[in-house]
Amino acid sequence: MLEVRGLRKSYRDVAAVDGVSFTAGKGETIGLLGPNGAGKTTTVSMIAGLVRPDAGEVRIAGRTVRSDTDPAKRSIGLVPQDIGLYEEMSARENLHLFGALYGMHGPDLKRAIDQALDLAGLTERARDRVKDFSGGMKRRLNLAGALLHDPQLLLLDEPTVGVDPQSRNAIFDNLELLKKRGKTLLYTTHYMEEAERLCDRLVIIDHGKIIRDDTLQGLYRSMPVRNLLTVEFEDGGRNGLCMEELRQVAGVESAELCGGALQIGVRDLAGDSAGILEWLARGGHRVQHLASERSNLETVFLTLTGRSLRD
Repeated sequence: MLEVRGLRKSYRDVAAVDGVSFTAGKGETIGLLGPNGAGKTTTVSMIAGLVRPDAGEVRIAGRTVRSDTDPAKRSIGLVPQDIGLYEEMSARENLHLFGALYGMHGPDLKRAIDQALDLAGLTERARDRVKDFSGGMKRRLNLAGALLHDPQLLLLDEPTVGVDPQSRNAIFDNLELLKKRGKTLLYTTHYMEEAERLCDRLVIIDHGKIIRDDTLQGLYRSMPVRNLLTVEFEDGGRNGLCMEELRQVAGVESAELCGGALQIGVRDLAGDSAGILEWLARGGHRVQHLASERSNLETVFLTLTGRSLRD
């Protein structure tokens, strides 16, 4: 449904997007993840036709998008990061305006508005002014506006920023329903739990380049250590601890002393931990505190992109 080939965009001497390529099939949800300033929004803007790329192309259902008025763009629905609603107008008036911009009118437009309001859970508030809506309601109406013309490709740029948990779950339910209907979703977010719940594949971008394109399980498998045991000893008792022997214990993938603790990377957290603790006990190393940690998407993300703050 979507093919992105070698997209590039620079602002003065800064390459915001540098050779980004990926695909998205029908009914597939692709998560586009990256730190602040990684190039996510610029990439989405080029796919939507809001920003002209310096190089590369975007193909929708096999057709190259060549201009602002290209008919291929009618297959796209955009949910922007900044809410694009008219505060003094009602929810229905906003949707009527958006539908008219797509050339919709008459009974077809009314039916589309009714369906969009129902999907967003805003039917009872259809005649209320948007300025009286909560942040979550505005986000849901923002999504409804992108769905009026029944697009096959939906671009969602951080669509749940600043919303309450109930509205977030309602948006998730809507997106999962759209996916079941065969819609293709490109979803950017900073919330790892959202990506884990919604996405079939994850494209991680940093400094304008794609650094990983894989399924969630594929990303986990790429981690050098997927599970971690942290061991603290009584009285700091690490005397006589032979790290080379420990690294030979079944299931141990790595072992390092970090500050006052021993960190052991293990293959199978449930299956291997008992043997490791038994080995420590035989060597007279009395454990005072033990903690375990499984890798999650946040761990993968920070490993790939680094832990330093981005402005």
